[in-house]
Amino acid sequence: MSTVPGTPRAKTGIIPATPTTTRVAGSHVLQASPHYTTTRRHSLYGTEDRVVIDPGSRIWKVGFSGEGKPRDVFYADAKNYGSLWSWSRATDPAEKAEQDNMLAINLERCMRSVFHESLLAEPKARKVILVEHPLMPLYIKDMLAHILFSNLQVPSISFASSHLLSLLSVGRITGLVLDCGHLESTALPIFAARPLFPQLRTTPLAGSRFSSHIRALLLLFGSYLPPPATLSAAVNVPAANRTTRVPQEILTDAVIEDIKTRCCFVSDTLESSLTDVRASSPAADDPSDHEPPPSSDPAMSESEFSRGSLGQESAAESEFSIVSHPTHPTFGGEGRNENHLQVLANMYMRHSTATDLHMRVVPPVSQQTGTGRGTLIIPGWIRERAAEVLFEGGDVDESSVAEVILDALLKVPLDLRKTMTSSILITGGTAMLPGFIPRLHTELLRATAPLNTSSTRSRPTYDRYASLRPLVPHFAILNNPAPVASSSARANVNAGKAPAFTPATMAWVGGSLAGALKTGGVEVAREKWDESDPSQTDQDDDVVMVVPASEHVPRNVIPDWTRGPLPAGAPPAVVLKPMPSPQAVGA
Repeated sequence: MSTVPGTPRAKTGIIPATPTTTRVAGSHVLQASPHYTTTRRHSLYGTEDRVVIDPGSRIWKVGFSGEGKPRDVFYADAKNYGSLWSWSRATDPAEKAEQDNMLAINLERCMRSVFHESLLAEPKARKVILVEHPLMPLYIKDMLAHILFSNLQVPSISFASSHLLSLLSVGRITGLVLDCGHLESTALPIFAARPLFPQLRTTPLAGSRFSSHIRALLLLFGSYLPPPATLSAAVNVPAANRTTRVPQEILTDAVIEDIKTRCCFVSDTLESSLTDVRASSPAADDPSDHEPPPSSDPAMSESEFSRGSLGQESAAESEFSIVSHPTHPTFGGEGRNENHLQVLANMYMRHSTATDLHMRVVPPVSQQTGTGRGTLIIPGWIRERAAEVLFEGGDVDESSVAEVILDALLKVPLDLRKTMTSSILITGGTAMLPGFIPRLHTELLRATAPLNTSSTRSRPTYDRYASLRPLVPHFAILNNPAPVASSSARANVNAGKAPAFTPATMAWVGGSLAGALKTGGVEVAREKWDESDPSQTDQDDDVVMVVPASEHVPRNVIPDWTRGPLPAGAPPAVVLKPMPSPQAVGA
C-alpha cells in the first residue's frame, strides 16, 4: 500500500523507523564509528574532532574530543613499566644531553603510536589538545611541541591544565583539585576557571613512593615459595619447609604494579579500628591483646614504620630500603629499629582482616630449572596498610596528601576558603585505590582536630591548622563514593555529587569536553611555531643561526605560568566617590 507523502501513516501497528539517508560520494560527512555515536565534521584543517592526549610519566590516555572515554590507555614503557621522565635532571652537560636525547626518542615513539596505532588518524588534519601538569618541566613541553609540529606536522596544539580540565569534567569551574599521580601529589585551587598557581602545593608522596614502599615491605615481611626441583619434591616436601625470603629479582616493576592495582586497598585509621575491636570484644578479654604498644615518644610513631632503616644484613641483601635516611638516627641502634618495625608489623597483623594472597611469579634465573613458577605470598596486612605511607606526614618536604590540601587552603584568601573547602576534587591514578577518598576525608578531619592539651608540656604546641578549624563542617569531596552527612548544607549538596568518572580519566574527559565546546587553554598554531624558530634564515644578511643542542632554549610561544603575569581575573569593584554636601555646592 502506498501512502501520499505528508499524510499520516495508517494505523497498522508498525512503528515507523527513522529513514536512513544515503551518503553521496564526495560528501563532507563521514561515517561515524560503530562504537561511538559521533559524526565527523570537517573544517579548514580537516576533521574538527580534536585529538586529546594526556601524557603521563607512565600511562598515556588518548582519544577524540566529544567522546566519553579514551580510545586507548597504554604504558609509555610497556616493557619495564617505568617512567619516561622524573623531576630530577642530570647536571653534567654530556649526561644531560644523552638523557634528553633518550627522552626525545621515547616521546616520539609514543606520539607516533598515538596516531598510527591507537587512533589510526592523520596527524596533519587533527588539532591536538595536550593535557599538561602545572609542574611539567618546560623542556619536556618543548620536546612534545617539537615532535608534534616538526615531525607529525599537526595544525595546532592547545595546552590545558590537568587540574582545570578535571574540574570541568564534573561541571565545576571553582574548587580545589588534588592530583595524586605517580611522581607527586599536587593540590591547586581554581576560582572561576582561573588556576591560582601561587597557591599550588605539592608532595612527593604519590604512586612511586607507594610502589617502593610495597617493595620494601615485601622484602622485609613477605614470603616466597620457589618451584620444586622435581615433581616428587612437590608432593613430599611441605610448603613450610620450602618458604624463603623474597628474592629481589622477582619484584620487578610489572609485579609491583600488578600488586598495587589489583591487591592493595586503603583501610580506616588504626585508632577507629581499635575502637571497633574494643567495642566488639568481651570484657573478660585481656586489653593488652587489642591495644597498640604504649608509646609517648614521637620517635615511636607509626611513621617510623615507613621511615626506619634496614639492618646491616637486610641492607646487604637488597639495595631497597623503606627510606634511605632514618628520621631518628639516635633511636637506639639498627637492632632496636628493626625490632620496632617488627612490633608495628605485629600490631598491623593483629588488627587486620585481610587475607594473604598467593601470586605466581617468574622465579629468578638460578631457580628456573625447577618445575613451574614460584609463589609470592603477600601478607594481608601489607595489602591493607601499605598505603599508610601516603597519609603519614609531619615532614617539611614530605607532607601527607591531607596536609597538602590544608596547606593550599591556608594560602587561599579568606573569602574563598569556605568555597574551596566544600568543593574538593580528587584525581589521579593513585586515588583509584579502594577506600582512598573516604580515608582522605577522615585524615582531613584528624589534622584539623583540636590538640590534646591535657598533658603538661614545658612550652605550648604550635597549632598549625587552627585557622581552618571553623571550616571542618564544610569539608566535602565532590567524588567521594561514601559521603558523610554534615551539619553544613553546602557540604551535603556537594559531597559525592560528581559524575562517576574514574579519577584517572577525569583530566582526559575534561579535555574531551573542552575540545567539543571549542574551548581550552592557550592554542599555539604551527605558523606561530615556525616563526619563533631561532635557527631560521635571516633574509637580509642570509645568515643561518644554528643553536647548539647543549644550549637549546625552549621557545617563547610555549605557555609557561612561571615566567609571565597571571591572566586577568574578575574586574575590580568600582569605588563610588562620595557625593558633595549641599553646603559645598552652595558655596
